[in-house]
Amino acid sequence: MSTEILLRILFTGAGATLCMDGWALLLRRKWGIASLDYALPGRWLLGMLKGKFVHRTILNAPALSGEKVTGWAFHYATGILFAFLPLLLSGPQWFHAPDVGTAMATGLISLAAPFFIMQPALGFGMAASATANPAKARLKSLLTHLVFGCGLYLSAMLAAALIT
Repeated sequence: MSTEILLRILFTGAGATLCMDGWALLLRRKWGIASLDYALPGRWLLGMLKGKFVHRTILNAPALSGEKVTGWAFHYATGILFAFLPLLLSGPQWFHAPDVGTAMATGLISLAAPFFIMQPALGFGMAASATANPAKARLKSLLTHLVFGCGLYLSAMLAAALIT
């Protein structure tokens, strides 16, 4: 894999994650809808260093030093990792001529991570089944990951225009 493709993946993944964060900010400011506190995944990751991989609920786990920074770094690293999916789905040419279908498919595929890894590990159940309103939580996750897909497409288009 070329350095150019790696740079495009880095740019599109970070850009798509930034779009997700913009979406979360809009939801909070316009409609008062809270998003995930990224300190919680940070607490989960740091807890793994102490041998705790799954929580009854992460909300009751004691706060850990550095959890917010760790959580935010993990959030962006995950977005960049998911930006490899278009490479697998469509090949390196996607980063030169992105299509919205591959980007949206990537957003949908990325939804597996919160549904089947993060939410169960944090004590929220498979696909948010242990939350107060699973349907609402699932819809919010779906829309957020579709926004990630849109952000991936827009970031890839910007990269294609800027990087020749």
